[in-house]
Amino acid sequence: MDRRTGVSKPTVERAVGWGAPLAAIVLAISAALLAAAGADLVPAATDDGPRWILGVFGDGFGISPGLFLALLYLAIGAWALLWLTVDERASRPLWALIAVLLAIFTLAPPLLSLDLFSYIAYGRLGAEQGLNPYEFAPAAIPADEAASRVDDFRFAVSVYGPLFTLLSYPLAAIGVGFALWSLKLIAGLSVAAAAVITARIARLRGLAGAPAAAFVALNPLVLVHVVGGGHNDGLMVALALAGALALLCALPATAGFALVASIAVKAAGGLYAPFAIAGAERRGRLFAGMVGAGAALLALALLIFGPEAGSALDVAGENQRTVSRWSVPGTLSRVFDVGVDPVRYLLAALYLAALLALLAWVVRGADWIRAAGWGAFGLLVATAWLVPWYVIWLLPLAAVSRDRWLIAATIALTLFQAVNAVPV
Repeated sequence: MDRRTGVSKPTVERAVGWGAPLAAIVLAISAALLAAAGADLVPAATDDGPRWILGVFGDGFGISPGLFLALLYLAIGAWALLWLTVDERASRPLWALIAVLLAIFTLAPPLLSLDLFSYIAYGRLGAEQGLNPYEFAPAAIPADEAASRVDDFRFAVSVYGPLFTLLSYPLAAIGVGFALWSLKLIAGLSVAAAAVITARIARLRGLAGAPAAAFVALNPLVLVHVVGGGHNDGLMVALALAGALALLCALPATAGFALVASIAVKAAGGLYAPFAIAGAERRGRLFAGMVGAGAALLALALLIFGPEAGSALDVAGENQRTVSRWSVPGTLSRVFDVGVDPVRYLLAALYLAALLALLAWVVRGADWIRAAGWGAFGLLVATAWLVPWYVIWLLPLAAVSRDRWLIAATIALTLFQAVNAVPV
């Protein structure tokens, strides 16, 4: 039995001794080049962007978008090879590599995305202008240093949960630069926490911890987009994983609180909860923890933001009416030259059926974490709006799933999403 994947060793093809060290070296070099690619891959630094946005790497290596994508594919190949070949005894080198690369991408400028500026703009709407970010969009403060750099969400109210929005208030009040690097630090620490929790869950399930952590934290899309781009999905997933770990440690009320906190960062955190409820031995306590946390957070949201906080769910729903080019529905529509609406409606219907089947499977005694992994994969396949940092929703579940097909599907999805958001 292979302790990394939970499947028999003959099913896991391993290269001889040089495979893992070579993969680690290639991953480290390619990742470092990606982190310091240069201003062309930092949307906020184009035109009149201030130099401080580029951080310690400055102009970097001046890597072109095409070369950036090639390096990203190389890094993904090295990451997959590392997973397949690493010896479970190599925990110290793996943790050292995780720490170094997370630090490098935390120090990197905001890569390939302007979303950090939308986080900051929503915080500044409330902290600086006294405007409710669930009622007003960044366009309401066009001269603001952060709001002026918001693009996709310029005319949209906040789509993020009240817990994350409250976190952004004090950071944004201090200043845009402080807020940006603080949110980058939070993203890096969140991924580190997700890796540590994944390792703990893996050991509880009889798997090796360090390789499972590396599958999450060393995924190049996580490094480039979640940490490099400073996205809050890392925080959302870390809280959801804390809930999963608490449930495995027979702390259902604590698990319920953590799962609700994840949703209060971003609504997508809710994808773990149905499986946790279906698989819990003490559902009553889990449900009580979720209700208690939900009531407290709802009261806080209503007190500070009023009923308009519910508009975040409306905006999230509107995203499903927008099709990203590299979503599965969008890609299938182009490949087969058919309208995108029939494709996405079909995939949505198939996903709903699969979700119900997976939940029924868990109720009958199946492994809820493995089922949640397939549920997350199905959601990413069916969603009309797919961006590369969403892969972190799936990675920890796949890493501890004991399911080689889910792992293979996760690697395939990572490869598919590499081109997404790269300006080539």
